[in-house]
Amino acid sequence: MPNTIIIGSGSYIPTKVIGKEYFMDSVFYTDEGEKIDKPNEEVIQKFVEITEIETRCYLEEDEFNSDLGYRAAKEAIADAKIDQEDLDYIIYASNFGEVDQNGMTNFMPSMSSRVKNKLNIKNRRTVNYDMIFGCPGWVEAMILADTLIKAKKAKLILVVGSETLSRVTDAFDRNKMIFADGAGAVVVQATDDETVGIIADSTICDNGPELNYLENAPSLKKDEDRRPLYIRMHGRKIYEYALKNVPDAIKETIDKANLTIDDIDKILIHQANAKMDYAMISRLFKLYGRTDYDHAVSPMTIQYLGNSSVATIPTMFDLIRKGKMEGQSFKEKGNIVFTSVGAGMNINAIVYRFP
Repeated sequence: MPNTIIIGSGSYIPTKVIGKEYFMDSVFYTDEGEKIDKPNEEVIQKFVEITEIETRCYLEEDEFNSDLGYRAAKEAIADAKIDQEDLDYIIYASNFGEVDQNGMTNFMPSMSSRVKNKLNIKNRRTVNYDMIFGCPGWVEAMILADTLIKAKKAKLILVVGSETLSRVTDAFDRNKMIFADGAGAVVVQATDDETVGIIADSTICDNGPELNYLENAPSLKKDEDRRPLYIRMHGRKIYEYALKNVPDAIKETIDKANLTIDDIDKILIHQANAKMDYAMISRLFKLYGRTDYDHAVSPMTIQYLGNSSVATIPTMFDLIRKGKMEGQSFKEKGNIVFTSVGAGMNINAIVYRFP
């Protein structure tokens, strides 16, 4: 049975860097719709203490999601040194599609078909496919790519994760400071070597009471127009859910690969909230009887890139792979984990071994 290896990667980080001074004139409301009667400097500082997000990146006014995805995809294709006409699939992970400057979302045509068009791929057999799966969308797209390759439906696939969350946030919600824009992409290829590439994966979908922990909802300011919908995050519920479920899901995937935590060199976890990420990784190590761990095993970009949803993991992978994250690198034949949790609620994880 063929396996799936990454042969190229790319990313695009928007050039507009947004610091905390950007939010100093904001008016914040609670989830109950009450105006927060505290100085903005205090609100923002508390936010930084919890999330560790000092800066984030926004796309320019004349840019769109597909522009970001195209740039990351083009770089990944060049890095892979392939003919893009040989791609069997383009899988594009996104949750809001082509968002305009007014926050209107658009999935027609699909994001994958838009990026195929921008790449000027002429091959009619290059199939475009969109993955809408919350923040775990890029990881799930990788799992789908691996499934297609194992089923011998494809040999070469472009997997993109791109999002422009700055255009879907409520101006009156403190959580808008979490979200950012960006894109990451990889090219994966079939290999006959079953000992490398994606050697294990798992996905969990809890869509009962957890369904609306992340949702689209009207502004927190009650006298605003109720028609526009914005990303709404119920932070406490997500935090409790993630701590309870994500470490077990990661361990299950590591176990499926017949490995232990000592065999894992890096854990690339979705960058949603630094406090939550630290807690999840700490709990994972406790499942193996470890009370402490080297924090270098779980690299962080959230402090300066914010939460760009589906783009966070492929962006971080590309930065490390190309030596652009100080003190971080991948080992030849090393094992890494990709893992994420997000809207749905959905959780997934992959164990990947480098050739």
